[in-house]
Amino acid sequence: MPLSVPEQIAALRRGADDIITEAELEAKLARGKPLRVKLGIDPTAPDVHLGWAVVLRKLRQFQDFGHTACLIVGDFTAMIGDPTGKSKTRRQLRREEVMGYVERLKPQLFRILDPDRTQVYYNADWLGKMSFAEVIQLASKYTVARILEREDFANRLANNLPLGMHEILYPLCQGYDSVAIEADVELGGSDQRFNNLVGRDLQREYGQEPQVVFLMPLLIGLDGKEKMSQSLGNYIGINEPPDQMFGKVMSLPDALMTHYFVLCTDVPLEEVQALERDWQSGRINPRDVKRRLAREIVSLYHSREAAQHADENFLRIFSQRQAPTEAPEVEIPAHLIREDGSVFLPALIAGIGYASSNSEARRLIQGGGVELDGERVNDPNATMPADGLRGRLLRVGKHKFAKLR
Repeated sequence: MPLSVPEQIAALRRGADDIITEAELEAKLARGKPLRVKLGIDPTAPDVHLGWAVVLRKLRQFQDFGHTACLIVGDFTAMIGDPTGKSKTRRQLRREEVMGYVERLKPQLFRILDPDRTQVYYNADWLGKMSFAEVIQLASKYTVARILEREDFANRLANNLPLGMHEILYPLCQGYDSVAIEADVELGGSDQRFNNLVGRDLQREYGQEPQVVFLMPLLIGLDGKEKMSQSLGNYIGINEPPDQMFGKVMSLPDALMTHYFVLCTDVPLEEVQALERDWQSGRINPRDVKRRLAREIVSLYHSREAAQHADENFLRIFSQRQAPTEAPEVEIPAHLIREDGSVFLPALIAGIGYASSNSEARRLIQGGGVELDGERVNDPNATMPADGLRGRLLRVGKHKFAKLR
C-alpha cells in the first residue's frame, strides 16, 4: 500500500540537512504524480564511496515511494570542474577521462538505485549544443552580485586568488540542468546549496515551477575531520571486499558512530538513539556497537552472510591477536608514487586512510605501531620502492591490515 504524504515526508526527513521548502515538497507530493527527482554527478573519480552513497540512498528512497530518479551525468560540467569549496581553480578534465569514469561508475550506481525507475541524462546534450548567444542569454538570468554571494568565490577575490570566468558559469550550467529536465526536486550534499538554489531561480526565470532543494549532510571520513573523499584517502568504497569494508568501519572514531548509523544504514532512529545512550553511559562496549554498525554497512553492499563472516574474521584477528589469512587488498595510490618509483611510507599510510595525516603516520611509526610482513618499521621518514611494497602485508596499529598491490 502506498505511503501517505505525511508518511513519505517523515521517512524522507531522516538525516536531511535542509529541505527548501518542506511545504513545497508536501504540495508536490499531494498531487499524487511521480516526482522527477534530480541528482547531478560530475564523474571525476572512479569509485562510489559511502559519502556519495548518502545522497544515492536518499534518491533510492524517493524511488521506493514511486518517484523517478533523474540522474544527470555531468559529462559537460565535469570538464569545467565544480569550484565548490575550492581555493584554487580545478584542473579541467578531457572528455575521454570523464567518459572513462562514467563507465566505471554506472554498475556501482545501480547497486543502490533501481534502474527501472532511473532516467540517465548527459548534460552535454544541451549545454554542449548552446550557441554563444544562448550562453549570453543564460548568463543574463543571474547577476554578478548574486554569484559573488558564494563564500568560496568571495574569499578568492578577497585574497587576490584567481577566479576563472568558466568557474562563475558553473553554477549556471548546473542550474540549467534543472530547467532542461524540468526537475521537481534536486538532491545534493549540503555543500551544493548555492548551486541547487541557482536551479530554483533559473526555473522561475524560464517559467517553470521551482524545484524543491533537498540537502543531505556531508559524511565525515575515516580521519574524523574532513568530508569523505577519494582524493583525501579517507573513504570506504561500496565495491570494497567485505573484510576491508568491515575493518575500515571499525577504525572510525567512536564519536562518528551515530552519524554513520543515521546516514549509512536503515537501522530505525529509535534504535540508533538507544544504542547511543547505552554506549555513552557504559552499558555497552562501544566496540560492540561499532561491530553492529560494520555488519549493517557490509550487509547493504554484500550480504548478511558476508557481514557475519567479516565480523568473525575481525574478532579472530584482533581479539585473539592472530595474523589475518585474508587481509584486504589495497592499491598503492598512483599519485603517491614519485618519479623515481619510490613511495613515502607515512604518505602511503595516510593516503589509504589508515592515518589522518602524514604527521600522525610518523607518530605511529615512532611508537612501534607499523609493520611490514611482521617486521617493525622504525624510520618515521621511510621511503621505499613501490615495486618492493607490492605484495607485502602492512599493519598499522592493532586493527588495520592491508595487502599492498
